[in-house]
Amino acid sequence: MVIADLLGVARMSAITLNESGRISHWDGTAAELFGAGRAQAVGRRPAALLGLPREHRGAFEPAEFGHVWCGASTLTRVDDGAPAEVGWWVYPIDGDLGDHGVRVLALAADLRGLRRNGMGITIGDLLLAPSDRDRRHAARLLRVEPALAPPSGDEPDPLTGPFATRLAALLPALDPPAAARITSRVLGLGSPAVSLGLTMRLPIVPHSDPVPPPALVSRTTPCVPPPRPADDRPSHAPDDIARSLEPLSYISAAGEQIGSSLDHLQAARTLAEVLVPRLADFAAVELLEGVVTDSAPPADEVDETTPMRRVAVVHNDEPGRWDEAVPEDEALLLPSGTPFVQAMRTGRPVHLPRVDAEQAARFSAALGDRDLGSLFTGRTLLIAPLIARGRVLGTFKLLRRPDRPGFDELDLAMVDEIARRAALCIDNGRLYRREVHVAEELQRSMLPDVPPDVAGARVRYRYRPAGQAAQVGGDWFDAIPLPGCRLGIVVGDVMGHGLTAAAIMGQMRTAVRTLAAEDMRPGRVLRQLDGLARRLGEDYLATCLYAVYDPVERRCTLANAGHVPPVLVSAGGESRVLPVSSGVPIGVGGEPFEAVEVKVEDGAQLVLCTDGLLERRDRDIEAGLEELRGRLTGASADLDGTCDDLLDTLAAPTPVDDTAIVAVGFDGIPAQDIAAWDLDPEPGTVRWVRAQVAARLAGWGLESLTDTAQLLVSELVTNALVHGAGSLGLRMVRGRTLLCEVRDDGADLPHLRHADATDESGRGLQLVSHLAARWGTHRVEGGKIVWFEQGIRPPRGSVR
Repeated sequence: MVIADLLGVARMSAITLNESGRISHWDGTAAELFGAGRAQAVGRRPAALLGLPREHRGAFEPAEFGHVWCGASTLTRVDDGAPAEVGWWVYPIDGDLGDHGVRVLALAADLRGLRRNGMGITIGDLLLAPSDRDRRHAARLLRVEPALAPPSGDEPDPLTGPFATRLAALLPALDPPAAARITSRVLGLGSPAVSLGLTMRLPIVPHSDPVPPPALVSRTTPCVPPPRPADDRPSHAPDDIARSLEPLSYISAAGEQIGSSLDHLQAARTLAEVLVPRLADFAAVELLEGVVTDSAPPADEVDETTPMRRVAVVHNDEPGRWDEAVPEDEALLLPSGTPFVQAMRTGRPVHLPRVDAEQAARFSAALGDRDLGSLFTGRTLLIAPLIARGRVLGTFKLLRRPDRPGFDELDLAMVDEIARRAALCIDNGRLYRREVHVAEELQRSMLPDVPPDVAGARVRYRYRPAGQAAQVGGDWFDAIPLPGCRLGIVVGDVMGHGLTAAAIMGQMRTAVRTLAAEDMRPGRVLRQLDGLARRLGEDYLATCLYAVYDPVERRCTLANAGHVPPVLVSAGGESRVLPVSSGVPIGVGGEPFEAVEVKVEDGAQLVLCTDGLLERRDRDIEAGLEELRGRLTGASADLDGTCDDLLDTLAAPTPVDDTAIVAVGFDGIPAQDIAAWDLDPEPGTVRWVRAQVAARLAGWGLESLTDTAQLLVSELVTNALVHGAGSLGLRMVRGRTLLCEVRDDGADLPHLRHADATDESGRGLQLVSHLAARWGTHRVEGGKIVWFEQGIRPPRGSVR
């Protein structure tokens, strides 16, 4: 193998800087390595754009343009967040290059390119900015992994040889003299070197005269080119090189295909597909049942009691030939004496150059007493285990027809390498599936299941996770029944993704439900939530919109903390974005949350959502909000249809962010289902109230509730007379339940306590607690309300 050809293995990019230290040329490989397109890069300083550590940034400053720099960094790619190991070398270019103004050439290379081709890299120490700098700086060392090779000694003229040609192709469209000057400068100052150690079996590498690897750059000398080999070293024909690299190219391509899916079963299927027909005529992959279902970790030991499952079968015989004999998704229990189990126990492949009839009969019996003689007899059989991180995942078997040569040592080496890569891909897919499952279960447990059934309102919601399943988001929503037949509606979005965002989302949702139960006004709920988030930590940032709908008063009160405003659709079908103050996100603090009160008519709808529904690459939030308003104009009363239509038309096909939608239909509570009285603070009021309650329940057809209702109302009115002062009031509402509220202007909230046998008071709330379905207290402007609910049995044959 010619070392110089490694320049084509590792991806390399050329970046040029002008005299101001700003990028003047940025190619496609640089965009892939650093995740920034040409439009984002040209004209900017490279240090911040490349995300270089502070100690490396001096290489790209104009003051240092006279020196050679080299180093390596592990950077986070902007496009997918994956770590990228990038080696870079900076060469100053003397003189004026005309309109191009090139002063510095920087070469950057992906250091992972060599690893993907099965080669080891010897780590060396490169000196930072040696040249003629102060000797104090000569002691600063970087641990780097160089990945580019120098020109080989068989090039007659370095300036016209393959290395120079490759380098010139990376440069911008310069005049030939200018390109020649850059190439000459790079070759004169030195080029990065590699030290290779092949980890494949020897048959992978064809026999050739040994080529000594170039030495690594010294600790105490500047970056200089390694010594060239002797001129009389025999050259290698391009065809010979291509043939010698073909197995490596096949293994690399097979590994990329197998690892292209995060589904471990799809990776197993791809493994069988890449092996046929290149290495076999028949391939079957069988995994442990625990690996397939991810119900247990991979096994340490395998025996005849270990359940397995055949997950993939691929062959080049006529279609359907083996569908019944060796079907996919078949459960298996393999006898311990078979080579299938032997390969998993020993961790080594089992190779049978020719399977005779007796062996074929034993294999058929082990696979379910099927007639598989024609599949095995006379064929070459190779069984390779799938082992990752020291644990057995399963096995795969390969068969070749009798007219095809058996597996030679090169084939065995290739299968061994592909098996290792495939096992890691399958295990990574299994672990990814577990992470997805954990994330989904966490998020599912923190989101509401079924909308609440409340009087005067209908609620529907939809949730769609982002395209990356493991990247669960922090979108949350809820509908909270409140005292007085009111309904609390909340939608929010925690900043960030992943398990941390999901956990914060769960805490936020729990906090909102707790604060809402205290019957606070929406603005106060957000203030309390903001204070809680700031106490919990700096990462607790979220947007939130909280609304309370009162079906009796027919009004909706809203407060916003940096969230997308809602859209209100009138009963006539007209839609408008509610002018709710945007506020600042939860966790920022320092700003008030102003509440807005809106009168709503029966038949109106309120639609709340997160920005995942509105924001796309081709549309900002403002445009998405206007499109949402347009889609809701003339919306029908079918809330399910409205939610589905919004997801189908507004959401991106493969969303990059979670999407949550909450739609609320305002129906109100009819006036004939509400009864209210202002009471005189006199002892005789209790007897009069009992009569009014009985009459109203009779009019509603709820006579069965009269006795209990009279008793509980009497206790609450008496308590108000004793502990309150001034005005009293009673309200009864017939909805899903019978609600009774007693209002007074007392400041102290009553609380449940244990009354001893000798106590003369304290038993009223005990009666309420035992006889009512629910009860509670909350403050209102000018006093408090004590309420209780009784269940209403619907008439026979009716549907509520």
